[in-house]
Amino acid sequence: MSQDSTRKTFFRQSGWMVFCTVLSGIACYGVHFFNRAIPESEYGVFQALLAALNCMGIPALGLQMVFAHQTAMSITREQGKELAATARGVALGTFVLWMGAAVFIVWNFKWILAQYGISNPITLWLMLAVSLASVWGPIFGGLLQGKQNFLWAGWSAILNSAGRLAAIAIFVLVFHGYAAGMAGGLLIGVLLSLAVCVVFTRDLWLERGTQVDWGTWLRRMVPLTLGLGAFQFMFSADPLFVQRWFDKDQTAFYGAAGTMGRALCAFTGPVVGVMFPKLVRSVALSEKSNVLTLTLIVTAVMVTIGAVALPFVGPLVLGFMYKSSYQASAPLLSWFAIAMAPLALANVLLNNLLARSQFAVVPWVVLVAIGYAVALTQNHGTFIAVIQTLCVSNIIFLAVVSFFAWRESRAQCAPPVSNSHFDALNG
Repeated sequence: MSQDSTRKTFFRQSGWMVFCTVLSGIACYGVHFFNRAIPESEYGVFQALLAALNCMGIPALGLQMVFAHQTAMSITREQGKELAATARGVALGTFVLWMGAAVFIVWNFKWILAQYGISNPITLWLMLAVSLASVWGPIFGGLLQGKQNFLWAGWSAILNSAGRLAAIAIFVLVFHGYAAGMAGGLLIGVLLSLAVCVVFTRDLWLERGTQVDWGTWLRRMVPLTLGLGAFQFMFSADPLFVQRWFDKDQTAFYGAAGTMGRALCAFTGPVVGVMFPKLVRSVALSEKSNVLTLTLIVTAVMVTIGAVALPFVGPLVLGFMYKSSYQASAPLLSWFAIAMAPLALANVLLNNLLARSQFAVVPWVVLVAIGYAVALTQNHGTFIAVIQTLCVSNIIFLAVVSFFAWRESRAQCAPPVSNSHFDALNG
């Protein structure tokens, strides 16, 4: 393909995915409108459930990327057979692991309910089901992303959020389900998304299987999971800390501002999702690609516009979507804009490195994530102090991945060393 054709394809697919993400984001954000129908304490629980769902997605996110990576790398029929066997094997293995986690949660059921202020036990049972669908979803979502079927990847996102919104509207307004009803809506959404991914990748996972080299697969899986998991932790972990340390009637205000702040990363994610399999494919075929440059430009423009607009548009959204008491969230918006912008740019560079199997960056971003968690335990006197800790940590995160991206680009540009030069070095 020519550079012009590649550029057009990238912008068409990225545009579609951004459109789907904006549409699904509006639907996802629409669920927060129902804060008007539930107590602040129940809305705080729902924010913690969303944060828990995002953190549950840390290993699942690694699964999606490793399957996107493997699918994009599958060129021969034998590689396709190995992909099918891997997908089925991992689905079974994750189910066994989920059963173990479920036993642990059931064993500590009352403690978890008390620790996070969950009044209705059904909420936790529903989240157990959500967690299983959320682990399986990325397996089949990765297959869909890797085969670059962005049409149905977009529809999967829309059905997830639209199904969530419709179900929550019924459960909360009709049955007065509060946090439990909102958890039921999460379950409906992820099941709809999973169904789309399963159906439109059946040609891949129903293929006749073959022997899987699990050692090689794990060597790819572990760094992808840890690297992307570090990003996901930086992106989503703060509400879990806030829910434990602050008054349960106040955490909802932090969650409202945080939801809008995280949108800066969420709305640029689809562009990165389009970039990832294209980079993997170009590496597999030893082709040059300008998709990283395009992704950085698009992401930088989107983040800049969003960060500048958030402090001005955010209070208007708060006034429309929330009760009047939620205007207390407005002063937090500027800090969230500053905190999340570096992370969105870091996500592009990190995915570029992982797509090229440049895993040297992984221990360092994991170290940054650990340092962030430790810093939160020491600096959480106010909501702004928590966001400031997130801001500094995200800047460090961006600096680390920028250094490794720069080092990798220098290695690519370095001229090959001739045999005569080797002879000279060897005397």
